[in-house]
Amino acid sequence: MFSEDIALLYERDILKIKNEMLAYPHQDKRWELVPGISNSGGNLCLHLLGNLQHYIGAVLGKSGYIRNRPEEFSLKNIPETELVATIDRTLLIVSQTIRALDTDILVTQYPEKVFDYDMTVQYFLLHLLAHLSYHLGQINYHRRIVSA
Repeated sequence: MFSEDIALLYERDILKIKNEMLAYPHQDKRWELVPGISNSGGNLCLHLLGNLQHYIGAVLGKSGYIRNRPEEFSLKNIPETELVATIDRTLLIVSQTIRALDTDILVTQYPEKVFDYDMTVQYFLLHLLAHLSYHLGQINYHRRIVSA
């Protein structure tokens, strides 16, 4: 039951990333830096996709994804079609991976050391969802600022 519920929440919020990216009035606005804000909406999007593709897709789903975290913050002007395709790919791998998790796996230790303490897979999935929601709010705020 947990896997199905958490998968639905991830799907909802990844679709919100897509909607936010498509709601920018001009593609170049996604990458615009605003005084007092460290990252553009486009770079936060890339960061979230890389984060989910790595921690859920590669680590839990064995997808083979190789993360390049510095590029998540340095790449600019990714064409909309490529960005949307990456969002859709992330949605698919996250959804499939979470739904395929056996209930017994959820209470085991997450296989990669991320913080200075151990955590279960279930705990880390909740952490990643909170991280997604946090940055999704930042993307929404950024979009509204550059669209004004």
